[in-house]
Amino acid sequence: MKLYYAPDTCSFSPHIVLRELGLPYTLVRVDNRTKTTADGGDFLAINPKGYVAALQLDDGRVLTEGPAILQYLADLKPEAGLAPANGAWERVRLQEWLAFISSEIHAGLSPLFNAALPEEAKAVFRDKLARRLAVVETTLQRQDHLLEGGFSVADAYLFTVLGWTRFFAIDLGHWPAIAAYMRRIGARPSVAAALAAEAPAQAA
Repeated sequence: MKLYYAPDTCSFSPHIVLRELGLPYTLVRVDNRTKTTADGGDFLAINPKGYVAALQLDDGRVLTEGPAILQYLADLKPEAGLAPANGAWERVRLQEWLAFISSEIHAGLSPLFNAALPEEAKAVFRDKLARRLAVVETTLQRQDHLLEGGFSVADAYLFTVLGWTRFFAIDLGHWPAIAAYMRRIGARPSVAAALAAEAPAQAA
């Protein structure tokens, strides 16, 4: 498999999961501005949508969209427990969290990367994000992970997008349970290894 990624993007979550599962894969860096890969290829030929993550299987098929990639990977090695079994109530809970992270937190943070966005508009997004983080805080006050069963692909996704708050001086210390959660997830060997693997690209 090949994971097409760019540093400091949502492609970091499937990178974490690949390392959690110990699956064989190759990392291929993408330049988000030029849409070219590190080996000079045309990323748009891989994913016409033009953004990471994209997972290319050994047979050439390509899967895009983070929540779909995460669940696909988890199901390749169900014994690892990164996603409840299909058909189980907890699997629906997982999908509920993935949808919430994607539509409310990921999409809520993304506009803040737009330097041309007026400060008044950014304030609206920040206020909405704070309300969404309050929901996450309540969950993490009673359990260590988003699902009661422990670490899941949803945690890899949430950790990834909440990592972007450092770019906007959003202090997660306002949500103590979230801050503690970020420290716990950040201490996982898979996260440290994924960060180290992407560090040369960040410095490039």
